[in-house]
Amino acid sequence: MANPLIPGITATEQDSLYQKLNEYNLKKASFKEAGAYLVVLPRAGHPRYSLWIYSPLPERQSIFYLFDLNEDIHETLRMASTLCYYSLRPLLLVEYNAKRMQNRGDDIISFGKYRGHYLHEILQVDPGYLTWIAFKFTPRIPKQERFAQIARIYHSVHIDILQRKAKQPPAGRFLGKEGEKVENLTLTVLSVRLEDDPYKTQVRGTTPYFYVRQVLRLKDASGNLVTFRVNSRTASRHSCQLPAAERAYRTDEVIHIVSARVANTYTIGKNKWTRLNYVKLHQ
Repeated sequence: MANPLIPGITATEQDSLYQKLNEYNLKKASFKEAGAYLVVLPRAGHPRYSLWIYSPLPERQSIFYLFDLNEDIHETLRMASTLCYYSLRPLLLVEYNAKRMQNRGDDIISFGKYRGHYLHEILQVDPGYLTWIAFKFTPRIPKQERFAQIARIYHSVHIDILQRKAKQPPAGRFLGKEGEKVENLTLTVLSVRLEDDPYKTQVRGTTPYFYVRQVLRLKDASGNLVTFRVNSRTASRHSCQLPAAERAYRTDEVIHIVSARVANTYTIGKNKWTRLNYVKLHQ
């Protein structure tokens, strides 16, 4: 299988990436036997790299979409190799193949509470239901037999993800104790959630005014997890909608904190979180 040209990088960078990918795959099984995870290059209308799975089992289409990754090839391969690290399947970089990858509707759920949704969507939101389809659902026609077979492929992806989570060490450390001052932090935004501040929201006459705050989840270069809130200075006429005058933070954005205080620390699963307040951002 020929390696495709990777857009936006030099030939030297490309050779280095493929060398690392070959080393990563040394202890993996043959894709003809175990299948493979495929990192698909960006294409028209799809600026991000995406992750797919190839399985040698189904009779017709044997490549199925999982989810989008990143627009940067380095970050994409980091994400994909981390996710698939404990799987026997190799990780391959390929171009999009419309004939083999175009969806034919074989993986659409036609019953129950997720009727009309794709199996790859259920993999992310309710893997337990996906497991039920894979092993408890009784096919009544040949099309449903193939549907259950595809569900078992997605279930195997779920097992690979569970292996990674089970063997993954606790994530990071706390940045300090409650009340301590921290300085000069460089953080990458993982997610942004908007919520109304219940203490400041008010109604003037019959018009509601919402003070919306952004709840940021971030990580530093060592993987330490951080969260803090950014309060709006101006009111919005709509709930959970940031006013145009306010600065909106975005996923993957890098921000710099001059100083802050540790409000508290807590653990969710294996992840240690540090919540900050009195945050002073670099202007």
